[in-house]
Formats: sequence, structure tokens, C-alpha cells
Amino acid sequence: MLASGSQRQKPGMYIWGVRTVLPDHRYEQEEITEAFARLTAADEGLLKRFHTATGVTGRNLALPLDDYAKLESFGRANDAYVEIALDLGERAIAGALDKAGLPPGKVDLLVFCSTTGLAAPSLDARLAQRAGLREDVKRVPVFGLGCAAGAAGLSRLHDYLRGWPDQVALLVCVELCSLTVQRDDTSVANLIASGLFGDGAAAVVAAGHGDGREVVATRSKLYPGTEHLMGWEVGEHGFRIVLDAGLPEFVDQVLAGDVVAFLADNGLTPGQVGTWICHPGGPKVIDRLAGALELSPEALEVTWRSLREHGNLSSVSVLHVLQETRGRKDQPAVLLALGPGFSAELLLLHW
Repeated sequence: MLASGSQRQKPGMYIWGVRTVLPDHRYEQEEITEAFARLTAADEGLLKRFHTATGVTGRNLALPLDDYAKLESFGRANDAYVEIALDLGERAIAGALDKAGLPPGKVDLLVFCSTTGLAAPSLDARLAQRAGLREDVKRVPVFGLGCAAGAAGLSRLHDYLRGWPDQVALLVCVELCSLTVQRDDTSVANLIASGLFGDGAAAVVAAGHGDGREVVATRSKLYPGTEHLMGWEVGEHGFRIVLDAGLPEFVDQVLAGDVVAFLADNGLTPGQVGTWICHPGGPKVIDRLAGALELSPEALEVTWRSLREHGNLSSVSVLHVLQETRGRKDQPAVLLALGPGFSAELLLLHW
């Protein structure tokens, strides 16, 4: 059992449980490529080249492959999003609470992040009821942070628990990226996205006391004038991907310096970090990040494995890497993710 509030040595945020849940429909990358080629007007040879370049070997999808042809409108895709997101989110909550050894009634705050569908009431209201959370649970639904939302959500839990150290906070991220793929869009961005992004949900239970993984510090970074690098073009077609070819180069130019500055403000250098928990945004981004920070090939092994086996799960991905990471005891760890804005979210952890 984790330490009780009266036993804690100092206030902060401690991660009690992390649980990732993936849809049951699992396919090899070649199967997805062939199905998408049949579904769209994309050149199959070009599609195969882009899908192979992602380094993804297989993905779990929200629907069986044959059912994507039935999504003839944004409305139908969004209906599927609501139904499947509720199921995956509920399962992720149950798994995280089980790992934490806590009943649903102990949760005081629920932060819900997603950028691949819409609902009002927001899905956190429905999830709170389905998961058995209290009627007075505080809810914060967040839309639009994209791939950065998993890290940003952890940071906002950290902010809350610094003020309410005796409480329990729950973060839930659900992303069903496959439901946003555009059948009539043959742009390079959409072809890459159709081979890169996967589906899933993750939940994190945290408290202001404990003896597990501690979040020591956080930082958010917004880069003005970079809205064109990543995001959605929203219209009657739904969510059309915006993914600029200059993104990896931008990461190379600015992110390493911001990571170094963040660590320096906490009395550390990159060489003193024992564990790196990085969002698997794509092979070029991971390569640029590793090179800029002069990381060893082993430092991002879990990130690379997550990308190969599941693709980019948007906000869920960095939480999946967190779940799969076994940190080095008594050494600092850095968790980071990038998202629309263009933005970066950094956290310093200690095992």
C-alpha cells in the first residue's frame, strides 16, 4: 500500500496507477494499408511507401476494417467515437483504480482529454457515472491539446494536488484517431496520418502523497506563430489533419534548448536524467529529439517500441510509455510530449 496522507514526507504529486486500454480490433500495418487503399483514391504504391516509413508494424483500431466504409459522414464517425470512447475510457478508469488500490468514490477530480471527437455533455460527465465516481466530483474536460494532452493533463493534476494534497485526482485520455481519417484527402499529411496514428485510452490515478513515482516540476511551452505545424482543419468533413513537413526541423531547432533550460532550473543536466518518457510522435521527430539531446540508443527504447507496436496514440501515447517504463530508482526522469499550438509539455519525475 502507498503511504497515507499522515505519513507522507512532503506534499507533491505521486502517481499511484496507470492503465492503457486498446481496442480489440488488431491489424498488421500491411492489412491497414490495403484497406485504406481500397477505401480512398490514394495511389497504393505511394501509400505503402508512406506507411512503411512510419515504422509502425501494427495498430489497434476502433472499428473492424470493413466498417470504416460505413462512416459516410462526420456525424456517423462522431457517433462511433462517443460509443467506443466511453467503453475504452471506463475500462481504463477501472484498471487504473485497481492498480492504485482505490475505489471510485475516492476520486475528487476528473480531468478528461480528447481531440478526436465531440460531445455535449462532455464524455467525462458520462464516464463519471459509468465508473461510479461521486456526484460531487470536480470535472475538467479539455479539447484541442492533441498529442500534448497526456503530459499537460498530468501537469494540471500536479497543479491541483499542490493545493489539495489530501485529495485524489484522475486523468483520462481517449483518442480514436482512425475515425478522423479523410477518405477523399490524398494529401501527403493525410497519407502519413493514415499510417501513423492508432486508437486507445489511458487513465492515471494520482494523489498528493505516496511513495511511488513523484512529479517534481512541470513546464509548458507555447511557440507563437507556429499554428501551421500541427492541428485540425475543422469543417463539414470533420477533422482534416494539418501536419507540416517542417515539424521535425523545428523540434531540432528549439526543443532541446527548452529541455536543457527546464532541467537547469531544477539543478540538472540531460546527462543526469536516468529515464526518458517521450511521446512517440513519429520516427523523424524521435530521431531529431534523440540527436539534439545526445541520448543513447537505449534511452528511447520504450518510446520506439510503443510506436512500432501501436502507432502514435495522440494524447494516450506518452501515458502508455509511462506505463511501460521501469524507471531507475533514485534517478530523475523526464516526461515530454508535443502538440498543436505548437506546444511542448515537460515534467520532471523521481522514482
